[in-house]
Amino acid sequence: MRFSFPRPLSSLSPLLSRVFTLSVALVAACGCVWLGTPIPWMMGPLLATALVGVLGGPVASWVPLRNGGQWVIGTALGLYFTPAVGTLVASLWWAVALGVVWACAMGWGLGLWLNHAHAPQLAHLTPVQRRATTYFAGAIGGASEMTLIAERHGARTDLVASAHSLRVLMVTLILPFAMQAWGVHGLDTSGMAVRQVHWPGLAVLALVTGFGVWTSLRLGRANPWFMGALVATMALTLSGVQLTALPDVLTNAAQLVIGISLGVRFTPDFVRAAPRWLGSVALATAAMMGLCAAFGAALAWAAGLHPATLILGTSPGGIAEMAITAKVLKLGVPVVTAFQVCRLVAVLILAEPLYRWMARPSDGSGG
Repeated sequence: MRFSFPRPLSSLSPLLSRVFTLSVALVAACGCVWLGTPIPWMMGPLLATALVGVLGGPVASWVPLRNGGQWVIGTALGLYFTPAVGTLVASLWWAVALGVVWACAMGWGLGLWLNHAHAPQLAHLTPVQRRATTYFAGAIGGASEMTLIAERHGARTDLVASAHSLRVLMVTLILPFAMQAWGVHGLDTSGMAVRQVHWPGLAVLALVTGFGVWTSLRLGRANPWFMGALVATMALTLSGVQLTALPDVLTNAAQLVIGISLGVRFTPDFVRAAPRWLGSVALATAAMMGLCAAFGAALAWAAGLHPATLILGTSPGGIAEMAITAKVLKLGVPVVTAFQVCRLVAVLILAEPLYRWMARPSDGSGG
């Protein structure tokens, strides 16, 4: 018997849907805190909203809240980049570069495998459209950015978006539990420059990061609410300015709304659409996680760091989600953030030129 939500509940207004979603997410977060799960303030909302959404419930993410959550998380991560930490991260430039090359190679390999495994299913597409669909579905970049680029090349954007959503969901759910089972916690001894909340400093920090966000929006940068706040806070902290820490309630609320923004992507239509495609993406994501974990552990051995830090840093998850995991579990936050940020920026810059370069020999049109 198929479960469905009562009609009055499934037809709520947009405002009531958001209130309902926030209520479900808050209850789930508190439940995860009580159960002692890793990153409970993001994990609980993500799982609860995804489950309710798949069952047809009226879940909805409010964009201003999601943007505010990214702003807060970007600011929180930037506070870890003290001058000493900045020197450490700069000394790992070679490892960051290898991580970028690895991410590009993994995305390329995943795209090739999807193209081979789903040739019959995608036979209705032209060769160029099929290649664009599988290539951008495999690229380990931001879901929205990869989907927009894929659309310009005639790809099936629903398959591209679903592949990225499922990959990020799997990594976000599996890695924190794996780290908890491993027993790694509190390896990051550097911490933030300031551990106490100073309200005047918080007001100044809000103004500075707000300007960073505004600048990113004006310049049309990818992920501006996160990256603008991160870069602005890093600039302050690296120069030795120590204003304040962030209140726990603020960072917990930010994790909650980010968890919601991930969970609401999963709807009944998502599950019904191309189940074989989703199965292949899930299988490939599991294999990719294993390969990335092995690569991260080898890189950590070469760099003299704990493997948990670079397993997170080289994982194929979302930047905010992996950085939140590192922050909550205290697993080398600045290093994880640096690896994930550089990977995201490199993939956003290189994905389309690499696609054009690889497409040129086969169709003679440069993609």
